[in-house]
Amino acid sequence: MRTLQHSRRRRSFRLAIFSLSLVASAIAGALIGLIIVYSVDLPQTHDLGSYRPISNTVLYDDQGREFGSFALQRRTIAKYEEYPKVLYDAVLSIEDKNFEKHPGFEVWRMVVAAGHDLRSGANNQGASTLTMQLARNLFLSAERTYSRKVREIMLAIQIERHFTKAQIFTLYANQIYLGHGVYGFATGAEYYFGKALKDLTLQEAAMLAALPKAPNDYSPIRSPQRALRRRNLVIDAMASTGKISAADAAAAKNSPLLLQVHDDPNSLAPYFVEEVRQYLEKRYGTEQVHEAGLRVYTTLNKDLQKAANNAVLDGLAAYGRRHGWRARLPNSSTGTSTEDSGIADRNETIETGDYVHAELISVSSTSASLRVGQYKASIGGNDVLWTSRTLPQLLSVGDIVYVKILSVDPGLAARVRLEEDSGVQGALVAIDSTTGAVKAMVGGRDFKQSKFNRATQALRQVGSSFKPYIYTAAIDQGARPEDAVLDGPATFITSSGPYSPHNYDEKFEGPITLMHALAESRNIPAVKLAQRLGIKTVIGYARRFGINERIPPYLPIALGAVELNLLEHTSAFSAFPNDGVRAVPHYIVKVTDYDGRLLEQNYPSVQDVVGERTARIMTSMLREVVLHGTGVAAAGLKYPVAGKTGTTNNFTDAWFVGFSPSITCGVWVGFDAKNTLGNKETGARVALPIWRDFMAIALPRQGPPRDFAPIPEDLDREFARDENELSPASKPGNSAQEANSKLKYVLAGSQAKEDLEQSGVPVQGSPKQ
Repeated sequence: MRTLQHSRRRRSFRLAIFSLSLVASAIAGALIGLIIVYSVDLPQTHDLGSYRPISNTVLYDDQGREFGSFALQRRTIAKYEEYPKVLYDAVLSIEDKNFEKHPGFEVWRMVVAAGHDLRSGANNQGASTLTMQLARNLFLSAERTYSRKVREIMLAIQIERHFTKAQIFTLYANQIYLGHGVYGFATGAEYYFGKALKDLTLQEAAMLAALPKAPNDYSPIRSPQRALRRRNLVIDAMASTGKISAADAAAAKNSPLLLQVHDDPNSLAPYFVEEVRQYLEKRYGTEQVHEAGLRVYTTLNKDLQKAANNAVLDGLAAYGRRHGWRARLPNSSTGTSTEDSGIADRNETIETGDYVHAELISVSSTSASLRVGQYKASIGGNDVLWTSRTLPQLLSVGDIVYVKILSVDPGLAARVRLEEDSGVQGALVAIDSTTGAVKAMVGGRDFKQSKFNRATQALRQVGSSFKPYIYTAAIDQGARPEDAVLDGPATFITSSGPYSPHNYDEKFEGPITLMHALAESRNIPAVKLAQRLGIKTVIGYARRFGINERIPPYLPIALGAVELNLLEHTSAFSAFPNDGVRAVPHYIVKVTDYDGRLLEQNYPSVQDVVGERTARIMTSMLREVVLHGTGVAAAGLKYPVAGKTGTTNNFTDAWFVGFSPSITCGVWVGFDAKNTLGNKETGARVALPIWRDFMAIALPRQGPPRDFAPIPEDLDREFARDENELSPASKPGNSAQEANSKLKYVLAGSQAKEDLEQSGVPVQGSPKQ
């Protein structure tokens, strides 16, 4: 027994001698390294003073508010004074208590760590000071060897020689990795808590300080319990170093992990952001855009973009409800992935008004429970009455359903409304009429499910919203709004055979004014105008408006049988309120580098389209569309607005493009596969309500109501006279025949005269030449 004990003591003694020898060797090596460090500068640290980590390219709106970014590493660089004391104390308490005193390393921490590694037979104890961690992150690999540790010490000492403690902390705080692609505490505060650094609470600062040791292991998203324990360890360390009181520590430790994860910085305007990204990469290169920290000042307005998002999604939901429940819901049990289904991620921030996909957890005859991101919600039997089904008939556990968020509360509960993801798509573009600045852009229902931008990439038939180009050509060539055109049966001989257009209501109104024909979107008068003007003339005017897409020289284009994209079509209409001048659409005001040097400055670019007189007359005619025509649903806005509806054959596309004196907005709705929207789903019914809801938010932000520029005085007097003479509906005793007898026929040529004479209307004057 004694022999065994003696043998154990001898082995322990030899192990101790061996350990001390290793430690002594390490210290000796470090001392030799110190001599080298102080005699020769290490080349790796020479440029550290000008070093800047890979940083975000940040996008700002027209009010200087950040709304998007690009980066390979998600990082926002902050200055030393921006880091609050509570975060500074938290980091030092857990990572490096003697940071402000040591020369870059601590001998005894290294000795203790080395001894622990020898006893355990592993090399796990880092013993790195904050400066050593910075040196490793910037210049070394993550390998765990003693040689790397020596180089780490040498670099740390060199860093301490050249930089102040404040500079070292700032470099560390901007460089450190915090998990989920997040680098630096400033970005960590925004990502995990949706806050600026200055707004961090004690427990939030402690959570951020807990992450550098092992960001993946202590992630509050992936491992909330481990994260909570690590956070509380940081709080205890702060209390033990006297940075906080015991009472504050106890209160903070009892606080739950309350995250407000901002996973997608581009979620407000993803289609707009993608347009900007493509432009920037083409001009500056991918590396510059994703690594150099550009500052991009855009034309977008965050408030208008949010209004646009809500208007489009509300409009598509209203369409879905009109058509009842038709969906076959995907189910998580069938292997449908989160990405494919668009289901809200558990870390996703949910806000009131959002439309998201949620997973059904349970269902009974009276209620169904849902998981919506990190929230829980329920829907009752009354909430699904519009589907004409009961809850068990409608839903099964695991179904992925589409809901609107009505409200959320801090207790992670949400109120939702069941909707149907019918697959119908919508797009909206809003442009400053004077400058061409794009203020809002929606390219589809859900960017996660489809990156295709229906505002800029889709070519869709525009229907009757093409007619203003025809009427502009007529007015510009001498016609007047009170001139008459015959709305009656007509057949036109074309190269492809006889063409007999029809009105939407399959009726004919006889001789009507151009003003009335446009307001009521009568088809036959538009075709007659196009024929008399000449189809090449019509196309020429469309080109003046900036329409660059191919337009076939066929008569049916008068009714919108031509495919345009929404941005181009909307921009064309901006010439009407802008006295005939079209401002070219643009997204970017200026671009600077990270240090503020100007790289690019953009100014409005304008193109003359038509004269002021023509533009003002057309504005008054399009105003009539809203006051008394197909766009009358917009008349309730209480602001002067004008515009034109558009509906294609078989109701596959619905449009409304309209404007106020300051802003022009276009809306399109349809299915990507060009399926029918359904009978009578016209532009006035589908697209106009979206336009109206957006403009109801946008117009008050443009300032007090102001009217359109007045029409020319001679026309104003003529309108006043015509109102007394040509309005049978408002003048008792005047018959339609009597009123029509005073109409002038429109445009040159005998055909116009013959049209009116055949209708039994006496023609005044001679044909216009």
